[in-house]
Amino acid sequence: MTTETKTEIPQATGACCSPSGSCHGGGAAEVQLGGATAVYEVKGMTCGHCEGAVTSEIAAIAGVTSVTAVAATGQVTVVSDAPLDEATVRAAVDEAGYELVTRA
Repeated sequence: MTTETKTEIPQATGACCSPSGSCHGGGAAEVQLGGATAVYEVKGMTCGHCEGAVTSEIAAIAGVTSVTAVAATGQVTVVSDAPLDEATVRAAVDEAGYELVTRA
């Protein structure tokens, strides 16, 4: 007998984005205190699905303990055990399909 583990990112119900680009739901993970905290500006996020995609990719970086992505502001707050290499964060954001603009 095998056991299968399924991890799903919560998504808004119904249509993901309205024509104006606003999201009908979703939300970001809560930031945990401790370690190094960095805030990045990410271009192209418009909804909860976008937040989830960016969060998943950045959370996969070794040492990351918390990620909060906010589509409305374009800001992504990352808490990690130690400061992260910006190129590594940029690659994760690119993999999610978005653009890392700057470190805020």
